[in-house]
Amino acid sequence: MDAMNWLVVYPEALLLVAACAVALIDLFVTDEQRRPTFWLTQISFAAVAALHLVYLDGGFTMYGMQRMVVTDPMGHLLAFFATVATMISLAYAQPYIGSRELQKGEFYSLSMFVLLGISVMISANNFLVIYLGLELMSLSLYALVAMRRDHGVSTEAAMKYFVLGALASGFLLYGLSMMYGATRSLDLNEVFNAIGTGRINATVLTFGIVFVVAGLAFKLGVVPFHMWVPDVYQGAPTAVTLLIGGAPKLAAFAITIRLLVEGMLGLAVDWQQMLMVLAVSSLVIGNLAAIAQTNLKRMLAYSTISQMGFMLLGLTAGVVGGNTLSAGNAYSSAMFYVVSYVLTTLGTFGLVMFLSRSGFESEEIKDLAGLARRAPWLAGVMSVFMFSLAGVPPMVGFYAKLAILQALVTTNVTGYIVLAVVAVMLSLVGAFYYLRVVKVMYFDEPTDASRPVQAGGVSALLALNGAAVLGFGLLPGGLMALCRDAIVKALAT
Repeated sequence: MDAMNWLVVYPEALLLVAACAVALIDLFVTDEQRRPTFWLTQISFAAVAALHLVYLDGGFTMYGMQRMVVTDPMGHLLAFFATVATMISLAYAQPYIGSRELQKGEFYSLSMFVLLGISVMISANNFLVIYLGLELMSLSLYALVAMRRDHGVSTEAAMKYFVLGALASGFLLYGLSMMYGATRSLDLNEVFNAIGTGRINATVLTFGIVFVVAGLAFKLGVVPFHMWVPDVYQGAPTAVTLLIGGAPKLAAFAITIRLLVEGMLGLAVDWQQMLMVLAVSSLVIGNLAAIAQTNLKRMLAYSTISQMGFMLLGLTAGVVGGNTLSAGNAYSSAMFYVVSYVLTTLGTFGLVMFLSRSGFESEEIKDLAGLARRAPWLAGVMSVFMFSLAGVPPMVGFYAKLAILQALVTTNVTGYIVLAVVAVMLSLVGAFYYLRVVKVMYFDEPTDASRPVQAGGVSALLALNGAAVLGFGLLPGGLMALCRDAIVKALAT
């Protein structure tokens, strides 16, 4: 019974039961707007988030299910943020999906299964469990992208996402199978110990880590595995785009830490070099390609590529000169960065949905022209999000970038200092397309004189989202301390 330890999977078990219950109860809902289903889903998420907070407050690390699952502060903090991000995503999506034939029970059920897959990935301590969570999340997202069956662009995006996602899953699974063949274990702790012996065929390990990093790079959406990001972000309904671009990034970060740090830290010299190439390539291509975009969602997709590249820089500074003294600082900076990014991206896509209406998708940058005259507070909130993504103080994005740069510079290694300089220069390039959005809102003549339809709940949520981006920028210490404490405790076990 101790080997099973069901306490470890209580949040996931609760979420699974809730998802099944919501799917069944929705069969009897007659309200076309699916309000009962929406509120049941949100209440379920709130209960799961509360459970993660209780576990996080305990601060302990436990293993269960034959050591295939781990519960630790890092996992609970990321799972809590992922749950809250999904709750916010559905709240933003509620008015949007009502006018686009997406107001169905399946939308909420699949969203719950997406979060369940994310939770499984975050708490995994075994290759098979990681893959199980990954496929549960991915298959649910494929279905969500394709929900508008009569919409050609959405169907095309779903097909591209499915085909390339299957290819990436194959890369990851092949890499994990090679690691299993070399170490004779699926357990991350045993893999770590086996690599530490130094008696394993180095060629097999190198090939295995290449395929694992390639699979992770696809899930993060970094160059050269980024080809799906712009098409899927643009083609999917904006509500689904937010579900793809928000909480799953936290899951991708979690399995990157679980696999590369907790399982394969002995191979850090190899995978850190790969991450450096991926990071710089993503910063270059993401920022340069975003400049040429006229579609807002596509621009934000290339922005995501560059943002994830910046986050990867933090993961490259964990092991320097064979020692792990900077590991806690580097990985916690990366975690703070990805949390800050998700917080900001929730607001940007939420505002895009808020500005959309029946028969009109506010997807082009020109659709924001003159927004400051039509809805000054919306333009102000959008400016906060753009400044945060650009890294302008005092927004949280500035401190997130500063934390990554500080992790690189404090290594006192010339190569990392050069990386920091390159990252700053490319961030300046990226600032152009973010500030262009602000310029369009405040200085261009409006092409549409109509004022956005006021939805009280979403308006308040946007205001809170903007306040959080500004507040965590002014007072980042608490969130940074949480991330650092979670990472240190995860590394200690």
